This record gives sequence, C-alpha cells and structure tokens, in this order.
Amino acid sequence: MSGKIDVNAFYNIEYGLYIVTSNDGKKDNGCIVNAVNQVTNDPARIAVAINKKNYSCDIIKDTGIMNLCCLSKSAPFDVFKHFGFVSGRDTDKFADKEDKETERSQNGLIIVKEHTNAFMSLKTESIVDLGTHAMFICSVTEAEVVSDEESMTYSHYLCNVKPKPEEVSKKGFVCKVCGYVYESDTLPPDFICPLCKHGASDFEPIK
Repeated sequence: MSGKIDVNAFYNIEYGLYIVTSNDGKKDNGCIVNAVNQVTNDPARIAVAINKKNYSCDIIKDTGIMNLCCLSKSAPFDVFKHFGFVSGRDTDKFADKEDKETERSQNGLIIVKEHTNAFMSLKTESIVDLGTHAMFICSVTEAEVVSDEESMTYSHYLCNVKPKPEEVSKKGFVCKVCGYVYESDTLPPDFICPLCKHGASDFEPIK
C-alpha cells in the first residue's frame, strides 16, 4: 500500500442529504448538510456537522435549535441549488412561501415537507470545533415520519440528480459536488468553491 490518502475513498462512506432549518429572529433559513449521524439511542442524540462559512452555523450557535429534514430521492436539483448554493446572509430562502404554506414544529422552526420523508427537531447539547466545521451534538425534542419514500443518499445525488459537467475545452478544475469550473493551471490548496463551499479536495482536473 502507498500510505497516501485518496479522497475518492471517502465517497464510499454512505451519506444522506438533509435540509437544516433555523431562524435568526427575523427570517427563516435553510441549508443542505450531509454529515449527520445518530450517535446514541437512549437518550436519542444526533450529531450534525455544518460548515462554519454557512450562515446556518452562526444562527444555530446563537439559538441552540434546528430542524433536520431528511431529503427523499424525489428531490430535484433545484432543491439543492436553492438551499445549498445561495447564502442566507443575503437571501431569504423562504420568501416565496406564504405563512399558510409552511408548517412549524413545536420549537417554532419550519418543517420542509416537500421532497422529504422525515423531520427531527434538535436542541444543541454541545458543540465540537472541527476546524472548517462545527459539530452540533443534539438531543431530539420532536420527530415525525413524513412519507415512505426512500432517502436521498449522496451517491444517488451524484449519479442521478447533479447535472453532469458540460464538455469544456478550457483548462482548469471542476468541482465534483456542484460542477463549478475553476479556470487555471493550478488549484490553490485552500480554495473554496464559491457555489457549494466545498474545498480543493473535492475538485478534479478537467481532462
């Protein structure tokens, strides 16, 4: 064995995809996350890792609560663009939703029921600093199954939902998550995708 780290091996760890909802006191917000795990059963505890660059991370640090909405395989790419490629700092992601169209859990946060199969209301018990991300260790205060659709996995998203990159003649690197192209002969090791906020390890050279 080479002893090297091939980041492509990480894609064989099965992930789900989720919308995390929160509220900053003035407006509702939502973001896409994939690093979620149930870590204990009694009491029920869920670990959710969120990129520190996401506005949701700041909100949840302040409020201590979030809703976790589990995406189903019916979710189209527009859902990921809306909640994953736009910042809640300068966009109201629920602006087009009337109050009568939205449902809220007991903690007052929005439940996204379209293209999801379950939701959980979470209360932060502790936060672990992971460098680029913060991991929120949370207790479950409410949970409900919304539909019997299969859950969206990261591999299903990559193979069946995310648009395939267009054939390009330019030199550069393409993000394996969202397809953003960085035109250059070299990719800075600390480069962050301006669309999906993934780092240089999720880019590959354009062939």
